[in-house]
Parts: sequence; structure tokens; C-alpha cells
Amino acid sequence: MTIEFAQRILDLPPYLFAHIDALKNEAIASGADVIDLGVGTPDLPTPAPIIEALAEAARDPATHQYPPYNGTAAFREAAAAYYQRRFGVTLDPATEVLALIGSKEGIGHLPIAFVDPGDLVLVPNPGYPVYADTTRFCGGEVEYVPLTRDNGFLPDLDAIPAASARRAKMMWLCYPNNPTGAVAPLAFYERAVAWAKANDVVLLSDAAYADMYFDEDNPPPSILEVDGAKDCAIEFYSLSKTFNMTGWRIAFAAGNAKLVAGVGKAKTHFDSGCFEAVQRAGIAALALDSGVVRDLRAVYRQRREVLCGGLAAAGLDVVTPAATFYCMVANPAGQTSMEFAALLLAEAHIVATPCNGFGDAGEGFVRMTLCAPAERLAEAAARVAKLAM
Repeated sequence: MTIEFAQRILDLPPYLFAHIDALKNEAIASGADVIDLGVGTPDLPTPAPIIEALAEAARDPATHQYPPYNGTAAFREAAAAYYQRRFGVTLDPATEVLALIGSKEGIGHLPIAFVDPGDLVLVPNPGYPVYADTTRFCGGEVEYVPLTRDNGFLPDLDAIPAASARRAKMMWLCYPNNPTGAVAPLAFYERAVAWAKANDVVLLSDAAYADMYFDEDNPPPSILEVDGAKDCAIEFYSLSKTFNMTGWRIAFAAGNAKLVAGVGKAKTHFDSGCFEAVQRAGIAALALDSGVVRDLRAVYRQRREVLCGGLAAAGLDVVTPAATFYCMVANPAGQTSMEFAALLLAEAHIVATPCNGFGDAGEGFVRMTLCAPAERLAEAAARVAKLAM
């Protein structure tokens, strides 16, 4: 019997984080004391009220049925209320909010609803690989928009070729940004919305790290705060990072009603909605006192100082993040990102992500996460300081 992969699978590069996981497991199997700063998954527990809400909901037989495809009315109302409190954005829960089984799911389903073969999608470089991968799954074409340190890792909208701007159907934005840790000010979003309307381009905003920031006086904005943004934009908000819920798979899309409906229609053909007990836990999360998340940010802020300060003291050029729980570290002279990541794993037993895996504009850096206790981050910096580089 001949079993062959579809060409769309053959055309995909290996998924970056799966490859890193395999290398990490090899090192662990060899007996090494590995400090894993590769994949960004919170190491702290989900807050107790969320767990209690899930336990109570799971005991309710009413949650054991198929949930509504677009999410329960109660969850969508909670999401809209959260956006009103956090961003001052008014959303219609019935038409402008959609529950997701994690934001990655929604990001993957959006091109199924809107990208036809040959459509052009603008993708940040470096950026989350799924933006480009799912576009190609649907036969779309990808054009990368570089994010450079000199420009604060914001896309230079004026540098996008006019022909590309006219032809593009959609453009991905991700702020706070993975992998750079940069934050987009509201003024940038205002320019982006004006540019999008002038060029008839839909804006896709990945806001998974919107509440993982370090300046308590300047929380990152939502693109939906811009007047008229709902004419052209959809935003993906995840509970994964804000509430340490990566394994729970709960998020929502918000914004333009047609875009929200399109993602929802695609979902009906691929899944049966998010488990209602998890949605009830999500409602509890979104209703938590803001001090819970503020305390979590304080933990990451301390960790940032430990890791970034320690690496800088070791002589490395560190891009200290304004948000997220990542920091980018410039490669030592003469080393590629993959070579530096390999050196860190082989000689210091530290897992870091080569940033060229996020696009060729990421070459020159590796990414490390803050998802480890401060003492382990201090140990990681100490190990790096001992390397001959």
C-alpha cells in the first residue's frame, strides 16, 4: 500500500517548537540538568478561583452536552465586559465576540474562511510561524514585512511596496510582540488602521500577550481602541498567558462582525466548540480582581531583571522586553542563531529558541523565556557567563 503525504504537508518546514522539544528531550535523556527557556508556557499554576469554577462546572451535567459553536452567551458577555474594563472598547457579545479553543485555533481557522488561492497576506518577520503556515495551507501567498530593532520592531508601513499594499488582502500584527517583546503604541495602531482602510487590507491582531507587560502605568492598547478599527480589524485574545491557562485552551476573537462570523463558520466544520465547563472557568478568570494578574506581572518583572541583567553582565547584547515573557539575545560575533542555540544546549544545557525559526529577519538572535523560577534563571545566566564566546 502506498501512503503519501499531501503536498501542503510536504511543503511545510518542521514546526519550530516540535524540533526544539526533540533536542531538549535528547539532552535530558543523556542525564543533563536542562534549563528549558525554549517554549513559552507559564510555569506558575492557574489561579485557584478558576480551578474551583471548572470543578463546579464539570460536576454540572448541563456542561456535558455539545456547547454552542460560537461559545455560550455568558462567556461572550464576560469577554465583552473584560474588553470594556480593560480597553474601553464596546463589543456586541452576540455578533462581535467568538469563543475559541485557544487563539491558535482561531488564527488557523481565519484563512480557511477568508484566504483563497493566490491571495496575498502580509506577515511580520520575525513572527509566529502559524500566520504563514495557515495562509499557505489555503493556497495563499505570503509576503514578509520586516520588524527591525531600529524601528522598535514595528512594521514600517510606508516601506511596504505600493503594489503589495494594493494586492494584499490581510496583514498580521502581534503586539505585545512574540518574539521581540515590543509594544505597539496607540499611535501606531491609528496609522495602521488608516493605512489598512486606504489600501483595503484587513488587519489581524494577535493580542495573546496583551496583559503581560512591565510598565504598570502604560498598559498596551488594543487595536480596537482606534475609532473605526472594527471596520477592518479582528483581534485574538487568549486567556493562556494572562491567567496561566495554556493547557485549558480557551480564548476569543473580537472585532469586525463579518470577520468574527467567518471564523465561526469555519469552526463549525472542524470542531464542536469549547467545553462549556472550561468556558465557565474562563468567565471566572475574566472576572478576577486585576490584582491577581498584576501580581503575576510582578513575578515576571523580577525574573526579567534576573535573566536580562545576568546575561548583560555576562557581556551579551540583550533586547530587554517591554512586555511578554520573552527576551531576545544577540548572537556572539561569528555565530548564527542555530549555532548559538546549539552551543547553549550542548555546553550550558540551556534550551533557547533560534529566532531565525520565526523568519529570516530573526537571524542574529535567540529567544529565551522567563517561564522558570528566578533561581533557575540566575543559574542560566551564570552558565552562560562561563562559556567561551
